[in-house]
Amino acid sequence: MPSFINKIRRLLSGLSPFREKIKVKGELELVVFDKYGNVKDRRHIKNVITDVGKAQVAGLINGAVTTQFKYIAIGTGTTAASSSDTALETETHRELADTLDRVTTTVTNDTARLIKTFSGYTGSESITESGVFDASTGGNMLCRRTFSALNIDWDAGDSLQITWKIQVT
Repeated sequence: MPSFINKIRRLLSGLSPFREKIKVKGELELVVFDKYGNVKDRRHIKNVITDVGKAQVAGLINGAVTTQFKYIAIGTGTTAASSSDTALETETHRELADTLDRVTTTVTNDTARLIKTFSGYTGSESITESGVFDASTGGNMLCRRTFSALNIDWDAGDSLQITWKIQVT
């Protein structure tokens, strides 16, 4: 019996009513519009927060890092997203988000939101990946996701609106 009690004590010693588990998680919404503003395709997808992204978020908390994540990139890479990723596989465009704000998911202002509408390019592309960065080139990638191809005909006036939501839970 003492061995059983010791096991219970060891298990309970790791529990604390004051222990919180903080997570960073996210999702993105992809919407393709034609030149008239009609929705051609809409998708909601969960993302992958990168290891580098987690380290940068930790640095933002105490000021060791001061560069915010403000840029959204798109590309044509198809290798599955991984937490060890540091860049898109085949980036084609990166721009400063049109909207940078916070919204409420569970508690007030617990979710960072970045929105960018990509348009005005030439040709057509099969966009299959997106990520969030802290610089206009290079930089650190917070999150990345690959998805089945969104066929965009820039010449015909198509546009792609991407909304990233990163929630701290």
